[in-house]
Amino acid sequence: MASRTGRPFLQIPGPTDVPDSVLRAMAAPTIDHRGPRFAALTLRLLDALKPVFGTGGPVVIHPASGTGAWEAALVNTLSPGDRVLFCETGHFATLWQRMARSLGLDVLFLPGDWRHGADPDAVHRELAADRQHLIKAVCVVHNETSTGVTSRVPAIRQALDATGHPALLLVDAVSSLASTDYRHDAWGVDVTVAGSQKGLMLPPGLGLNAVSDKALRAARTARLPRSFWDWAPVIEANRHGFFPSTPATNLLYGLEEALRLLHAEGLPQVFARHARHGAATRAAVHGWGLDVLCADPREYSATLTAVVLPGGHDADHVRALVLDRFGMSLGAGLGRLTGRVLRIGHLGRLGDLTLAGTLAGVQMGLRLAGVPIDPGGLDAALDLLRAP
Repeated sequence: MASRTGRPFLQIPGPTDVPDSVLRAMAAPTIDHRGPRFAALTLRLLDALKPVFGTGGPVVIHPASGTGAWEAALVNTLSPGDRVLFCETGHFATLWQRMARSLGLDVLFLPGDWRHGADPDAVHRELAADRQHLIKAVCVVHNETSTGVTSRVPAIRQALDATGHPALLLVDAVSSLASTDYRHDAWGVDVTVAGSQKGLMLPPGLGLNAVSDKALRAARTARLPRSFWDWAPVIEANRHGFFPSTPATNLLYGLEEALRLLHAEGLPQVFARHARHGAATRAAVHGWGLDVLCADPREYSATLTAVVLPGGHDADHVRALVLDRFGMSLGAGLGRLTGRVLRIGHLGRLGDLTLAGTLAGVQMGLRLAGVPIDPGGLDAALDLLRAP
């Protein structure tokens, strides 16, 4: 490895770089999680989280990853053998439906090409044909972290409403929450799945669910086994500021600071900043003469961009060069995209200069690897970043 100075760049699409003030907050001494100071902290956190999800309902926090929050969404609302409709939008949609199968659910997996989001028309057709209402839930990944494609969740909600279908709507917002406009209540989402390590600017370790009244009613009759993931005791204990099991106390300190940063900037400004950085990144990619994996401009992600490399060039080789020479980590292609794409993360507490440095590092890595590009790609991004 080459000798380097300077701070490493973590430009994968999560975990994101943790802001210094969040790290300092997490370094505070651990307090009694059964005491009054902790109860006050919990109540403040739960109140501050609701606008981030766009909900007035409960938000459940588990000491877990986003994968745990996936499982919580399924086991609290469904019973063995229930039919669940998933949309194949990428690697993480594939993993979530695989989990559902392992839990004993009957999965209907709508095929996709990993370049488009969930197809509202295909969802509408499946729901319209399901006259017996055997489908109990529709599961969609809002922002597919493996592809940089954002599904149009309101259009999926419209497909449910147009058919009068009673299925629940479960949405993975792991790589979009706190970075992209997301509206749990307004979009009619029943369970939103999130994790701490992306837009919330924390290390991994918190799995979150925002839960609708309809989902809570479903939880009363759902029969999939659950104990640790059971929402009911968490929500009950949260009323008084506590948790039924040991919480990740110091991560919750960090969460309070991260929420302070988000609300101080203003959520609309946070979303606009991410959209602007996504546009600048795509300007660079197109300026290099390369393709963005996402094929529909309506579905461009504001939090990451997957770059397709020309045939004969290995994306992992480019990533290795960038890491070795410049100390920057880029996201790998996952599943069927291994070696074909590299993913540039542009989410979290990211500024214009950090993004400019990121894109400069990518451009240098592409040229070192012999990928044929137009070096004017970086200028295209900088022109956009310079604009008021």
